[in-house]
Amino acid sequence: MSETTTGSILVLNGPNLNLLGIREPQTYGRETLADVEALCRTAAAKAGYEVEFLQSNHEGVLIDAIHAARTTMVGIVINPGAFTHTSVALADAVSGVQLPVIEVHISNVHQREAFRHHSYISAVAASVIVGAGTNGYVLGVEQLIHLVGR
Repeated sequence: MSETTTGSILVLNGPNLNLLGIREPQTYGRETLADVEALCRTAAAKAGYEVEFLQSNHEGVLIDAIHAARTTMVGIVINPGAFTHTSVALADAVSGVQLPVIEVHISNVHQREAFRHHSYISAVAASVIVGAGTNGYVLGVEQLIHLVGR
């Protein structure tokens, strides 16, 4: 972290988000995960923050990253993907690190299949952003910066 940097934000992406831009573009759009990373870095840099970016299809990798963030990051922006609806362990990790966490979903999960309407993460997140496309990540980074700047 440079002297002009305010802190670092962890942006996490769960399963299948590595296929962003390819998988179901009618739902998730054509932007890639690299595009999302660039959006997040630009939004964070405007306020003097850096971004660490990680995608994994493995729940334990995401949990380990959340645990590590406890002492190195100012907060987390997470799109847990399908783990949103299934992972108590991921929710416990988010709850356990006592960092502000912003949950992001590209699509409006409330307009989709019923099983997508429940999130284990929402109950422990500071904010939830759904249905804003990949711009939701920018909104998530901005919201996190707003929360830590208080």
